[in-house]
Amino acid sequence: MIKVYGRANSINVRKALWMLDEVGEKFTRDDWGRGYRPTTEPEFRAVSEFGVVPVIDDEGFILRESHAIVRYLATKHNRADLYPSELKLRATCEAWMEWANTDLYLGVRPVFMGLVVKNPAFADPKIIATAASEWNTQMSRLNSHLSSHGPYMMGNDFTIADIPVGLIVNRWSSIDFDKPSLPAVAAYYNRLATRPAFKTHGRNGTP
Repeated sequence: MIKVYGRANSINVRKALWMLDEVGEKFTRDDWGRGYRPTTEPEFRAVSEFGVVPVIDDEGFILRESHAIVRYLATKHNRADLYPSELKLRATCEAWMEWANTDLYLGVRPVFMGLVVKNPAFADPKIIATAASEWNTQMSRLNSHLSSHGPYMMGNDFTIADIPVGLIVNRWSSIDFDKPSLPAVAAYYNRLATRPAFKTHGRNGTP
């Protein structure tokens, strides 16, 4: 059985948990990270010297990095419906995942750390406002993509590209700050909520 190292409220850990439920893989999980046992402890560093969550242990195979874990699980379970096997479709799917982790996420952390975690390092309203503006810009880009190429990131079918994007949409929808009305994003958020795994690990009341 797979063991997951990482707290269940971490957006990156939630990617792995969502995927585990999508493929029906049983797992256990230990809380590590902010608010729980620090990843600097020797027990965690013995598993991964990088000190970040999530990490999975699949019968002795150790893997870190949330997107690598998601792709590994899709491949392990032969889920070409979730992770396309055709080269160009797969590359496009991966590109959207990386966009979620770079451009789309750029404004997320300062807003989340400032407004939700209340981290003093992100308390400056100017930092939050700048990050919120960037986040809204990228969300508007997402809205445009979904309007013209949806209803999911890759078109008609749900894929692993929707996992990192969907969790950021959940965070955007859950935090109170000035944001534009984005109807395609709102419809996407509701569509994802029809998936039990997203309701458990995404739209569950946690930003």
